[in-house]
Amino acid sequence: AVVSTQSTGVAMKALGFDAKKAEVLKLMKEYDRDGSGNMFWEDFFDIMKSKMLERNPEDEIKKAFSLFDDEGTGKITLRNLRRVARELGENMTEEELRAMIDEFDTAGTGEIDLNRFTTIMTGDL
Repeated sequence: AVVSTQSTGVAMKALGFDAKKAEVLKLMKEYDRDGSGNMFWEDFFDIMKSKMLERNPEDEIKKAFSLFDDEGTGKITLRNLRRVARELGENMTEEELRAMIDEFDTAGTGEIDLNRFTTIMTGDL
């Protein structure tokens, strides 16, 4: 299987990488062995694996937190959770969303802060 230049850029963005056109073209120049504008799937997989291993887990958790905390309050509220569920096409009841917050809200504030979110994401419960 092969991956085209366009697909490489799209896939990199989907995986959370800021895939600039120049970077994609450089990769293609390096890995396009026959000048077809494609690289082998195995090469693409190896490139992405190495890029993933270079990521800082703390930075990735902060990025994920900010996707929930779109208001920049430093907290994930029931409203934030409801919005993300709706954006993802999840049809969740108010009770289900509240239960998710309540399960991890050890401070009793009805919100999840970055420290608690980090604990949830790393499985250090």
